[in-house]
Amino acid sequence: MSSIGLSFGESLAGERPRSLTSAVQERLRADILSTRLLPGQKLHIAGLAKQFSVSLAAVREALSRLVADGLVQASDQRGFRVSPVSPTDLRDVTQTRVDIEGLALRRSIERGDAAWLASVEKSFAALCAVPHTYPDDPTHHYEEWVVRHRVFHRTLVNACGSQWLLGFRDVLHEQSERYRRLAIRRNSEITRNVEAEHAAIVRATLKRDADAAVAALSKHFMTTMHLVELAAPKISGGGDTA
Repeated sequence: MSSIGLSFGESLAGERPRSLTSAVQERLRADILSTRLLPGQKLHIAGLAKQFSVSLAAVREALSRLVADGLVQASDQRGFRVSPVSPTDLRDVTQTRVDIEGLALRRSIERGDAAWLASVEKSFAALCAVPHTYPDDPTHHYEEWVVRHRVFHRTLVNACGSQWLLGFRDVLHEQSERYRRLAIRRNSEITRNVEAEHAAIVRATLKRDADAAVAALSKHFMTTMHLVELAAPKISGGGDTA
């Protein structure tokens, strides 16, 4: 299944990569999702091999895996680059995520037991316990919040009963994450009550009101999309990296 880029079994507990190639892949994935590597930025195999102290083959394999996940593009003439972003792709990713994650949430509400509901409450409380952004720099997410945010959204759908559905959902989450990170750097002056948006999803979920929960989730994703669209004129690809 890795050939179609489905990140099944996404680690939520910081599991260590099992090989040098996996370690390079996860480091590059983190740098792409955090936008330390910008959309369109060229990725030089030799430079990355030197940076990570690994072989050219390990870097090439790591980049090929990220191509399968849609985070990197490859061409015979131009080598590897971070996948670009665009308004059209943003709308496509967001609407597909609404469809896929909404279905997964609906199924989780139908099938989830009391332990799952408790895990939803626990993950939401953990998310609320850390700040959304750095107090002295509202243009960057607090990194622990990012981790807990990922866990929270994954927990909401964990009871859906389908690894296929979760796999598609994980790929879409990663694609959305890049846009969200890019947007916050440009829209720090725009106020948004993210905690209230999450609380609305949780309230409906705990009541097992699937329609209300999916509606709140969809509104949450669409709000993010609209903020990214506001930042779109300011978002551009990066240059080369060594």
